[in-house]
Amino acid sequence: METQTYKEYLDEGIFCFQNAEYNKAIELINQSIQLKNDFEISYFYRAACHHALNKLDEAMLDYTKSIKLNPKMTDAYYNRAKIILEKNNSSEKEILKAVDDLNCALSLDEKFIDALFALAAAKKKLKDYHGALESLEKLLTIEPNALHAKALKKLILQKYII
Repeated sequence: METQTYKEYLDEGIFCFQNAEYNKAIELINQSIQLKNDFEISYFYRAACHHALNKLDEAMLDYTKSIKLNPKMTDAYYNRAKIILEKNNSSEKEILKAVDDLNCALSLDEKFIDALFALAAAKKKLKDYHGALESLEKLLTIEPNALHAKALKKLILQKYII
């Protein structure tokens, strides 16, 4: 009987993730990690599965592990920030951590539109309205028809900037 490699387990896990079979994906990715525990992609996809299952603490741990193994994991920074920003009761300290993660993602990919929008939302939560507008302007330079960005910009200008 032929044994599978870490890559085969991971590929099957990613396939299950893409088909919304998150628990099965986690099982397969865990088998991959048992064979090779220093591959950032394994932790990233396991985090994404946990994220989809709303197991946010586990997701945060795996996104963090993925970043530690490869500090250029742009999406891991973004997804970790997104978890913080999606919570209704995030503290100012947590939001500032999300801003740091978004800035890391943007330093790796300055045209990461979703990260620019999330950064604007985070700065709005911190009452840094001019900073939020700056992020939205960068986003709108890249994607002039971004409706959500236009709407948020209009809201900030009308409600918070006097």
